[in-house]
Formats: sequence, structure tokens, C-alpha cells
Amino acid sequence: MKKSIVYTRYRALLSFMLALTVLIFAIYAQRESEESVYTLSKIGSRGNEVRQIQKKLKELGYYKGSIDGIYGTGTQKAVKSFQKNCGITADGIAGPKTLKYLGLSASSGSSGAFSGSDINLLAKLIAAEARGESYTGQVAVGAVVLNRVSHPSFPDTVAGVIYQKGAFSCVNDSNWSVSPNATSLKAARDCINGWDPSGGAIYYYNPAKTSNSFMHSRPVITTIGRHVFCR
Repeated sequence: MKKSIVYTRYRALLSFMLALTVLIFAIYAQRESEESVYTLSKIGSRGNEVRQIQKKLKELGYYKGSIDGIYGTGTQKAVKSFQKNCGITADGIAGPKTLKYLGLSASSGSSGAFSGSDINLLAKLIAAEARGESYTGQVAVGAVVLNRVSHPSFPDTVAGVIYQKGAFSCVNDSNWSVSPNATSLKAARDCINGWDPSGGAIYYYNPAKTSNSFMHSRPVITTIGRHVFCR
């Protein structure tokens, strides 16, 4: 009788362990599948990931073709151009780093949530664009980037806004080699936390250096230091 009870309990325990193992493997497989949604796209790749890449590249002004989910030479050329502009290896392959810069990785900021990478990139932009400006002026420059993130006419990630083709000239000149310092990092955090000295501006320019008629035609909100902030 005792042997029968022990055997029954043993079988129950064995069944439980087997079920638990199956559950663990199922969870692992699901996570692996989710994490591999954005992994590697190159010539010949097809599917939703390619469509998302094409869509982002088109929003940023690099891709002119149709969003067909087919990674052809046109998509490859656009990816290379984007990679070159970002200062990363221009191999035409949309791997994890390229996807991160496009704002397509799982760690990208969204819905007002910003990652450490977002903060560092924003601080780098502030250091390149506004060093020499007052602290308020530095925060205002960062705020313009965030205002664009939430504006329907611009990309919806920090990286997308900063690397949008033609958006910030500093990305393509020697100023981009300037590393963010404690002040620019603090300014990035302050504007992420809600401080916007620009008054909701989505553009700014230095009138002493900019003759662009479009910029000069924008409704002015405020002037801080050498920068005019406008809608």
C-alpha cells in the first residue's frame, strides 16, 4: 500500500516536472521569437521587417522606392547612405546597430519613455549644436528635438529626428566629434523631464549664420542667446 502511494506521488511529481519543462521551453521560444523580430536584413530578405526599414528610411528622406517588403538594391543603397550619415559601418546590411539608429529596436524610446542611449544621443546633439550657449539655451535645443519626436511631421524617435536627412548640419561636420559633457547630459535630462524653454518650438536657427528663407519665414516664439526658436 505504501509503495503504491509513493509510486503515485512519484508519477505526479514526474508529470509536473515534465509540464514545467515544456512551459519553460515554450516561454523561451516565444521570447527568442520576439527578440529576433529585428535581427538582420540584407539583399534578398523579404517581409515585415524590411517594410519597417523601408518606411523609416522613406520618412528620413533616404529611400524613394515603394514599401514592398523586398530588400533590393534600392533599399541597400538607402541603408548604406543612412549608415554613412550616422558614422557606422556602411555595409548596406540592416543589423541590430543600424536598426537601433533607425529607431526600430526593442530598446528604442517610445510613448515618452527614453533609454540611456536616447539621453546620450540627445546630449551629444546639444553639445554639438549649443556649446557656448547658456544652460537655458542648451535645454531649449534639446527640447526642440523632443518636440519633433512628438510632432506628426517628424520621426517618432530621438535617433530618427537627429539623423533625419538634412535636419542637423552638425551630424555631418567636425562638431559631431564633440563628446557630451556633464552639462549637456544634465540639459538632456532636464528637457526629457519636461522643461521646455523653447515654448514648444520645432525649429531653431542662428540668424547670423542662416540665410534659409524657410527658416526665416517661421513664426518666432522666442530668442535665447544666438538661437531663434520658432514653430
